[in-house]
Amino acid sequence: MRDRLPLGFEDLGEQQVKNIARPVRVYRVRENPAGPAEDPGPGLPQPLPLPDKPSIAVLPFENMSSDPEQEFFADGIAEDVITALSRYPSLFVIARNSCFTYKGRAVDVKRVGLELGVRYVLEGSLRKSGNRIRVTAQLVEAETGKHVWAERYDRDLADIFAVQDEITEAVTIAVAPAIADAELHRAIRRPPGSLDAWAAYQRGLWHFSKISSEENALAQRYFKQAIDIDPNFAGGYKGLAWAHMHAAGVFAIRTPPEGHSLAEELARRAVAADPTDAEARSTLSEAMLWSRGDYEGALAEAERARAMSPNLAFAHAIMAAALIFSGNPQDGLAALQISLRLDPQALGLPSRLNLMTCGLYLSGKYEAAVEVAKKVVRLNPDYPLVYRWLAAALGQLGQSTEAKEALERAIAIAPASFEMYVRRVPWHRLQDHAHMLEGLRKAGAGGRSETVPFCRRRPSVRRFLAHFGEGFGRVSATPEVAQFPAPPRLSRQDRVCP
Repeated sequence: MRDRLPLGFEDLGEQQVKNIARPVRVYRVRENPAGPAEDPGPGLPQPLPLPDKPSIAVLPFENMSSDPEQEFFADGIAEDVITALSRYPSLFVIARNSCFTYKGRAVDVKRVGLELGVRYVLEGSLRKSGNRIRVTAQLVEAETGKHVWAERYDRDLADIFAVQDEITEAVTIAVAPAIADAELHRAIRRPPGSLDAWAAYQRGLWHFSKISSEENALAQRYFKQAIDIDPNFAGGYKGLAWAHMHAAGVFAIRTPPEGHSLAEELARRAVAADPTDAEARSTLSEAMLWSRGDYEGALAEAERARAMSPNLAFAHAIMAAALIFSGNPQDGLAALQISLRLDPQALGLPSRLNLMTCGLYLSGKYEAAVEVAKKVVRLNPDYPLVYRWLAAALGQLGQSTEAKEALERAIAIAPASFEMYVRRVPWHRLQDHAHMLEGLRKAGAGGRSETVPFCRRRPSVRRFLAHFGEGFGRVSATPEVAQFPAPPRLSRQDRVCP
């Protein structure tokens, strides 16, 4: 029908319909799709064009209590949420003055979306009883009226400013990921041929989050599409940089110098496209760390990103990585806890928990490292990097059977990646690398070929592991002793060992 009649179709997403259990995909049929924009309806204004990234208006929170003094408290929460959300580079946030024109009025969310040109509206209310308050907040998709997120916060009013700060932080760190998730699903529902730069970027993120070499290749394709559509859009460069870093650091499809140097170049283009984008700064920090172990440069860029956007979980995670690998694992773990608190369901959660496993291992907290590593395995059994740290930690604890199983899994999933890390990557200090090798030796990496039975008939794998029977024995925590001859390379056939 699309090609036979002069009609246009607008995808309104999945909607709940009476007497039907599952959501139903709904489309709006437009006559004369090439003509002027459709009248939004009686009494509704002509819509403002939506920005090229998710847009939100935070309406004044309604004071539902009988205490007029709480009016200031309700207004303060809304103002602080606007300020906090404005620090997120991925959001277009309407200014306070425009939002507060709706104060004291009965609000139609669809009208607000049209008048302010936003996709999302955050509403809230406040009630007070005695010395306790209840604040509710809900995030609504303006066009459909669909609730994206809602939460309730009950607090004692011991210190009104502390409570205001606490609720503001809680709302902010919940709303930003909720919008990101909603945008991701919007992009997936759209046909590939109709994607704009933002939607192509979002679809790239979806594939990137699957953490496999095949999905990584698809993610790169969509990130490149975003760049082709809009060369001035920083998101395309950021996403492509992340994909190249994974290609090198996780899947060993590229060498670390090649992949991470390319990622650094892309990250610098993202910063050039938008110098105020804290996520671009964080990406540059990550690329500097992975490409050449530039701890000082990575820490400086991560600090700039945190100053620009204090609630950006990604900035705290990269700060954590730079601290952990520069020899400050305790400080790194503290920064990582902040990152996980800010975004507990991050797309890159397995990666961040793997970083925590690494930090705990390098701190000598092997039991805790094993616990976190097993959580990563439960989240994504095919995530390759965690098994190496799991095997090393189990080896340090003398749990040889489990350690060998983890070691086998590390090589089975990604043998080229395992070889790359055992040889040493640029961001591993010599003493930390030696510490890892010590755990792998105790796990059985330097023993007989029976420790990897699935590769018994692969001679170069046997030679590779047998090399460490001698090399691991000379490993200590001092850099001077950690340097021993490089092992033989795995053959092309053994790099894809099943």
